[in-house]
Amino acid sequence: MATGETTKASATTADTDVPRGFLHPLAQLTSLVTSRVLTLAEQNGLTPTQARILGLLLDGPQRMATIAQGLDIEKTALTGLIDRAEAKGLVERTAVPHDRRATNVTATPAGEAAARTFYAQLNDTLEALIAELPPRDREAFRAYTATIAGSVAEVCPNV
Repeated sequence: MATGETTKASATTADTDVPRGFLHPLAQLTSLVTSRVLTLAEQNGLTPTQARILGLLLDGPQRMATIAQGLDIEKTALTGLIDRAEAKGLVERTAVPHDRRATNVTATPAGEAAARTFYAQLNDTLEALIAELPPRDREAFRAYTATIAGSVAEVCPNV
């Protein structure tokens, strides 16, 4: 093969002149945000999943099936997660009137307080990450991020 020629296999994005160890900026950002979420959840005595569950419950009681869908997990897997959150006093289960098979989950006052504290700290932490940007760039970043998140939500509604 002559110099400069490529095959179909070597012409992929993965084989272009990308330095080893390079991560797409979104992957780098995801890693950074995930690290902050893990740290803040731990500081607040939560697991990241418990924080997500409590975030879903800030709008009020939710059925188990709705929470499972929001977390993109099977309802059977959610049962153990709710058991542990309930044992910590973060949530409580109640029967759904007129549907004996369904269960609502509600954040307890302690769970709601934990969620509000966690998400306030997370928002402050994320704002600190972009604080160095000029105000116009911060607004643009927020707008672009919302657009990307919205596009992903259309394709993967449970993300």
